[in-house]
Amino acid sequence: MTGYLTTHVLDTARGCPAEGLAIELYRIEGDTRTLLRRLVTNDDGRTDEQILPASKFATGTYELVFHAGDYLTASGVAPESPRFLDIVPLRFGMSEEAHYHVPLLLSPFGYSTYRGS
Repeated sequence: MTGYLTTHVLDTARGCPAEGLAIELYRIEGDTRTLLRRLVTNDDGRTDEQILPASKFATGTYELVFHAGDYLTASGVAPESPRFLDIVPLRFGMSEEAHYHVPLLLSPFGYSTYRGS
């Protein structure tokens, strides 16, 4: 099986997909953090293409950075100063050639994630 990476962002406060949320993918190697991609979620809360496609997949440590604050502001959530959740970084490892799905369940005051399928 060839590996690849996907995500799905759901706005649990509004009960809908998080459309228009900016995501960055970084590869972590020691103290070096390298930006690989920038994407934005579509109307289903997913990216239009795999975040890390099979052609570029490599095992290792990665970080997904979700720009939650900008999304929350755009969706009409009044910002506190400073906003409780702004940038949500998720650092995780991919140790095998497989499909890694890393969803984010988001609200203005909390989030959760898990390895999905």
